[in-house]
Amino acid sequence: MILFFTPTSFRGGAAASPLVPSSTPDWTLTWSDEFSSADGSAPDPTKWTYDLGGKGWGNQELETYTSRPQNVKIQNDNLVITAQQEKFTGKDGIARDYTSARLKTQDLFTQAYGRFEARIKIPKGQGIWPAFWMLGNDITKDGWPKCGEIDIMENVGHEPRVNHGSLHGPSSAAPTADLTAITSLPAGQSLADDYHLYAVEWEPDTQWPAGGQWVFDHPFFIILNVAVGGNWPGNPDATTQFPQQMLVDYVRVNSKQ
Repeated sequence: MILFFTPTSFRGGAAASPLVPSSTPDWTLTWSDEFSSADGSAPDPTKWTYDLGGKGWGNQELETYTSRPQNVKIQNDNLVITAQQEKFTGKDGIARDYTSARLKTQDLFTQAYGRFEARIKIPKGQGIWPAFWMLGNDITKDGWPKCGEIDIMENVGHEPRVNHGSLHGPSSAAPTADLTAITSLPAGQSLADDYHLYAVEWEPDTQWPAGGQWVFDHPFFIILNVAVGGNWPGNPDATTQFPQQMLVDYVRVNSKQ
């Protein structure tokens, strides 16, 4: 079974929510990054690598992903991913109007099943698309969607109070098999106003839509990114302010005892 939890604010150092924290006896910490290195430093290269470049990433996105400190660094015990509006020419020789960063644990850390959680303050604005998600480690062999995709946190700027948690896999009845759970803050509140805890608990043997193939019984790697524009969020407009930053306090992975 996979359970998606409503994002929940942290105030005064405590979780004001029914979420079970990862420190309970039911869970054993298997991997984490607390992002506690020196201000201005790069993310730990033993834990994170990067997707780089433009090309739209299958969604008609507008950004070029880089590993520059202008787009990704450690600051005040947070991982800071910064989306900027700037002319930038990547290694493909194409100049694009936005830059950002996309980090991943591919080839460095993978796990099947458990609790994956992150405390994040997301960016905001039309056309801004932050995400905390996972892909199957067989993507280079089998491709997408056969590798499977688990989206723990996705937000599009025109829905400021809504988190989307989704599963995507192959299907014989449609291009993909998809399940999505949408959770929302009360009217008038925005996810970008505070840090929230985003978590998924992943177990085997869950049912899947008719025609869908269950592809969630192998290790996955973690991805953190901020996209700009694309088919789903739409593109930035005159109301969008740059730069926009996603602040990640920590990422922790646990196994069930």
